[in-house]
Amino acid sequence: MSESVPTNTSIWSKGMMAVTAAQFLSAFGDNALLFATLALLKSQFYPDWSQPILQMVFVGAYIIFAPFVGQVADSFAKGRVMMFANSLKLLGAASICFGVNPFIGYTLVGIGAAAYSPAKYGILGELTTGDKLVKANGLMEASTIAAILLGSMAGGVLADWHVLAALGVCAVMYGGAVIANLFIPKLPAARPGQSWRFTPMTASFFNACRVLWRNGETRFSLLGTSMFWGAGVTLRFLLVLWVPTALGITDNATPTYLNAMVAVGIVLGAGAAAKLVTLQTVARCMPAGILIGIVVLIFALQHALLPAYALLFLMGICGGFFVVPLNALLQERGKHTVGAGNAIAVQNLGENAAMLLMLGLYSLAVKVGMPVVGIGVGFGGLFALAITGLWIWQRRR
Repeated sequence: MSESVPTNTSIWSKGMMAVTAAQFLSAFGDNALLFATLALLKSQFYPDWSQPILQMVFVGAYIIFAPFVGQVADSFAKGRVMMFANSLKLLGAASICFGVNPFIGYTLVGIGAAAYSPAKYGILGELTTGDKLVKANGLMEASTIAAILLGSMAGGVLADWHVLAALGVCAVMYGGAVIANLFIPKLPAARPGQSWRFTPMTASFFNACRVLWRNGETRFSLLGTSMFWGAGVTLRFLLVLWVPTALGITDNATPTYLNAMVAVGIVLGAGAAAKLVTLQTVARCMPAGILIGIVVLIFALQHALLPAYALLFLMGICGGFFVVPLNALLQERGKHTVGAGNAIAVQNLGENAAMLLMLGLYSLAVKVGMPVVGIGVGFGGLFALAITGLWIWQRRR
């Protein structure tokens, strides 16, 4: 557990391996917890439209704490910030296990996740440099998607067996992430000595927002990643209702298997992006973004399991190829302007505002009785049009 600053910028350094392990365990817990908690809501007879509300309280924590978490990440060693954040996640998961209202426990996990995100991505720019940052992002995304793959399946399968066992596994994973964080080198704080008074902190954050949204490159990245993650989280909940409607399958595991296919595809797409896209050729990712929406539209019309798996796998490949270069672009430009932690916090605000909006619209659509297939078709078509518009804007610029 070295406390020195690493000089090795390789993506295979000990520091990067510790970050990757911590991210895997934490993301495994996040994804297993979502499906375990959804199973808990079903077992306690919560209405269908309340399921997106669970994610909305999680997302709300990101938005509320957005002005502060970036400064926290830049004011302390990011590995220690990650450890504190995973401890909050552990507390939230454990509280659900012990009977605390699931919405309260999941909010605690959301607060931990809000603090965790700027640190986990910001530290990549401190452990790697230049175009290695794209490769480091690819490794991080591959670790995350492997965790989504295994965590989602574990959450669904265990919940079909015993909901409390599934929740307990989530708590254990968060505990493992806390231990892995201890092996991340204690790097110097990126911006020590900042004011901790409310007004200067919020002023600093909103200044970072202005800087990044006024810059053409970072605005392009922020818009692309926000649309992607807003769509991704909505698709998860769409699958939970689509599977019994389109396929006639009512278990907890099948939606997690379908999510896993997306995860497998994203691993391949992230790897391809790391090899084929650089910071100078980021626009190469845009056709993949348009294809995401087209594939969602076609997927919503399926009534058989095999083509559904194939389409979600293709969707994942497009997603990984689309989002990894955009993340790397923001981290590189943000590191030299407002600080990596602040840049990721601004990104989180945009992404989670998009999630909140899309989940709210989805929950409303379900509540008023719109057919789930129609929701999927409209969702895919609108996403493809939105990414097309972003690409046209970027090319003209």
